[in-house]
Amino acid sequence: MAKRTRSPLVHADLLSAPRRKRPPFPFVLEALDSAAPVMRPLFSCVAVYIGPRIVFALRDRSTHVSDNGVWIATTQEHHASLLREFPHMRSIGVLGKPVTGWQLLPADAPDFESAALHACELVLRHDSRIGKIPAAKRSKSGSPPKTR
Repeated sequence: MAKRTRSPLVHADLLSAPRRKRPPFPFVLEALDSAAPVMRPLFSCVAVYIGPRIVFALRDRSTHVSDNGVWIATTQEHHASLLREFPHMRSIGVLGKPVTGWQLLPADAPDFESAALHACELVLRHDSRIGKIPAAKRSKSGSPPKTR
């Protein structure tokens, strides 16, 4: 009897590994494609980075559905000017504070897709109101990160 060999393309670990869920609102990533966006997990969202800057978090969950949509990384000083461009933009309830730097383009807003695409245009134009460079992570001991 001939010995069976495993196909190099099918490995047991690959079959048992969970499949990654596609990020929500793929049209946002398509609109940012020319800027080579990078996705990373963030809380219950998918963070979108352009270079070192986090610009958005995409959220589409079954809990706290009112906070689903495109979260914009910004600062409080820019809220008023962004609100003029995005009339349905608001603070994010699930974050537990009345106002944070993050603002939401809600998925249930009537202009959600056009607003999200406009936000992508602002990112591509390097609008300084959108995007933050995250603070360096500290180690578990609380000491600052090591420099190379």
